[in-house]
Amino acid sequence: MIRFTLNGEPVEIDAAPDRSLARILRDDLGRTGTKIGCDIGRCGACTVLLGGQAVNACLVIAWRLAGQHVTTIEGLDSLPVSKALVQGMTEANAFQCGYCAPGTMMQLAALLTDEPEASDDTIRAALEGNLCRCTGYHSILRGARRAADLLRAETQDKD
Repeated sequence: MIRFTLNGEPVEIDAAPDRSLARILRDDLGRTGTKIGCDIGRCGACTVLLGGQAVNACLVIAWRLAGQHVTTIEGLDSLPVSKALVQGMTEANAFQCGYCAPGTMMQLAALLTDEPEASDDTIRAALEGNLCRCTGYHSILRGARRAADLLRAETQDKD
């Protein structure tokens, strides 16, 4: 049995130690917001937060989950950066088909949590592992910039 926290809720699952987190989430726990693209860690579609760090869920194997905290796209609203991130991406009409959206959003949530004032270069570097076939990335970058601007404004309002 493997015990971990998923989106703030305790989970106990009987899974083979070499089963991937992506498969556990989708097939065993019904959390289909996490997408599987390449299944070898190259597309970023399955990005989730593990202990607050963005990881490819297809590369995380079950034994690594013991005692960990996992946040998927279904738990995005629990993160302090969520409102700004969703607003920025919505205003920029960042996604078309949406397949890359959950992984991209989780990657950006990790980045903006650590660096709310992330520069364009930092945003681009963070998104290097998230592939999108629809947008050409311009709208995603605009949305991420807008989210960073909103977070900057929040910080300034608190001062």
